[in-house]
Amino acid sequence: MTSIAEALVAQLVARGVDTVFGIPGVHTIELYRGLAASGIRHVTPRHEQGAGFMADGYARVSGKPGVAFVITGPGLTNILTAMGQARADSIPMLVVSGVNRLPSLGKGLGHLHELPDQQAMARTVALVSERVECAEDLTPAMDKAFAPFHTGRPGPTHIEIPLDVAGQAMDVAGQDILTTFVAGQKNAEQPDMAKIAQVVRLLKSATAPVILAGGGARNAARAIRELAERLDAPVVQTVNARGILHDHPLGVPASPSLDAVRDLIEASDLVLAIGTELGKTDFDMYATGKMPVLNRLIRIDLCPDQLMRHGAELAIVGGALSVVTALNDKIAPLAKQAGGAARAEAARRNAFEEIGPQMRALCEVLRTIRDAVPRAFMIGDSTHPVYAGNLYYDHDRVGGWFNAATGFGALGYGIPAAIGAALADPNAPVICIAGDGGAQFSLPEMMVAVDEKLPITFIVWNNHGYQEIATSMQAAGVTVVGCDPTPPDFAGVALSCGMPFWRCGPNAAEIAAALKETTATTGPRIIEVRAPNQAHSS
Repeated sequence: MTSIAEALVAQLVARGVDTVFGIPGVHTIELYRGLAASGIRHVTPRHEQGAGFMADGYARVSGKPGVAFVITGPGLTNILTAMGQARADSIPMLVVSGVNRLPSLGKGLGHLHELPDQQAMARTVALVSERVECAEDLTPAMDKAFAPFHTGRPGPTHIEIPLDVAGQAMDVAGQDILTTFVAGQKNAEQPDMAKIAQVVRLLKSATAPVILAGGGARNAARAIRELAERLDAPVVQTVNARGILHDHPLGVPASPSLDAVRDLIEASDLVLAIGTELGKTDFDMYATGKMPVLNRLIRIDLCPDQLMRHGAELAIVGGALSVVTALNDKIAPLAKQAGGAARAEAARRNAFEEIGPQMRALCEVLRTIRDAVPRAFMIGDSTHPVYAGNLYYDHDRVGGWFNAATGFGALGYGIPAAIGAALADPNAPVICIAGDGGAQFSLPEMMVAVDEKLPITFIVWNNHGYQEIATSMQAAGVTVVGCDPTPPDFAGVALSCGMPFWRCGPNAAEIAAALKETTATTGPRIIEVRAPNQAHSS
């Protein structure tokens, strides 16, 4: 006979899971009984939050749900931040946790790792939270947990197994495991052809259309490029959509929060929004309380609820690839000339001028890194160069630029997310950009990169403090307090981890030279960029 926990692991295998991030504990021992012989790779982070961020990075690169095993109580509370980040960015993630024995739940008896209501806590961020209380619950719980990964808008889900249930015997003979899910793919969805015809009519009548592409459009990059060329329409790419139109005359790799990009959008007579929630961190980054005017808005999104949050002239529920492909089938190539390239070029030029000299210099650094390490996954934390890139940066790989500086905005994301990305695609170069402050949230996770021999370049932008916060305090007339935590000796950190180390200045040429030297090394390495703390220099 097989235990319920062993059967859960077997179902993970059946559903295409090949990697699990977890820290074993006395409340998850039964899960590990099945894991050892399953063929699933187990990666041990140094903190459960790191496990969640690794699962996030893994999911973004692999297309599969990231899976984490955590213990009851603190294991779950530690990973909630990562689940919040995954929910904000629609990242498929399954968290499997233990929970105390069934008869004890909710009674406040003082058991180890006890929470008043663990499942209620998980449901604050999880799309689905299921408890397995007997053998008959397992497959339905797994079906519900995996459902958001192949239909609709994905996000984090949760399954918990009580300690007195995990080891119970389960007869797996005749178990009907959901087999319609294929890891990394969504079920084929046929768009509403009547609405497609309406969209086509509206697009053909527009004289100056613009396309807004969000993170939900990443899998439709080629189709969106084709549609943009047919419409002669500029394509504004949010942070999670960068790379969709890399180095293309119609591409606008700049934040729609910038006045120059807003001008482009507001001057358009039709806005086609694909796979974007029109979120404030993309469209109102400076928290002005204003959104750009979206004339004759057409929206395409997987989530019906999302489509109701912003009024649109027409909304289509569906995946970006299927809907845009259907539109391309109905719109003749080069059907019109709407001055798209000129409008896009003006928006790019004006946006780059708008961000100012300091941000432009940081964008130059990012371009230097990109050109030195082509087609890398560039994963960031909330740090100065990443802020600059979110304002204006054109990456050379679809889905290759992502960070935690928008959406949920969790510090400490970059290092573990980069590890997850490297595990998902061992053949792709991975670069992590973290500030000295954000790096200290998750510095121990670097040892996972050492354990797994991952060729990650960790670039630590050391400006000796929380510069962005300090600057904001000064702008608000608040005395700067708490923004200058002493950074560690990063050379000593590298030595203790057994990693090669370089130190350079914040200019593009020095960083390029350091990156060139790293090519002769294997495994993870650290480049510390010593940058001035301008917020504290005055």
